[in-house]
Amino acid sequence: MALVNEHFLKLPGSYLFSDIAKKINTFRITHPKQDVIRLGIGDVTRPLPPVCIEAMHKAVEEMADTRTFRGYGPEQGYDFLIEAILKHDYLPRGIHFGPTEIFVNDGAKSDTGNIGDILRHDNSVGVTDPIYPVYIDSNVMCGRAGVLEENGQWSNVTYMPCTAENDFIPEIPDKRIDIVYLCYPNNPTGTTLTKPELKKWVDYALANDTLILFDAAYEAFIREDDVPPVSYTHLTLPTT
Repeated sequence: MALVNEHFLKLPGSYLFSDIAKKINTFRITHPKQDVIRLGIGDVTRPLPPVCIEAMHKAVEEMADTRTFRGYGPEQGYDFLIEAILKHDYLPRGIHFGPTEIFVNDGAKSDTGNIGDILRHDNSVGVTDPIYPVYIDSNVMCGRAGVLEENGQWSNVTYMPCTAENDFIPEIPDKRIDIVYLCYPNNPTGTTLTKPELKKWVDYALANDTLILFDAAYEAFIREDDVPPVSYTHLTLPTT
């Protein structure tokens, strides 16, 4: 008989953002004249730029012609895309990677969960608080998070508070943690980290042999001169 992964049963009844959406819809029905500022899932509200539309149209046309048709793509990503990433994202910053060091995936959400599948279940985990719920849920499902306590936190997870008192910048842990999740620019606080602040995390990771999973989904919003793009953090994070 096939047995169910009992850790899935530890998850809350539904996805956090699904609950938020239901509450918002209920509020709109009961308060039709009230304006709502949504602070739930980061859905998009603007149309795609023309350059994206043109590229997708070109790709569709290639798939309709036997001379340019492509079947399944390579698992690491198309070579032409990897070369474009190296040329336009890294080389202008003086960073030299080889093609085999770039992996094209379907988004940080998927792979922050997928990477956990190759890590032992007894690794310790550290997260900022508040945090994007997927980071926690993926650790719950493999049994790494422990049990859900009355305060809403998981017993085997170290929470690093991000509050107004510390300018929403978490303190470096005072103990060793195996896996640390960082998201900057941060979801949901919007906080960014300067290069000296990021270096503190890199130094901590190197000193403690810690794996940092760095989600830079909102990198394009960085405009401050003293806030480096994620390319720099990728360059300096440990690869253990």
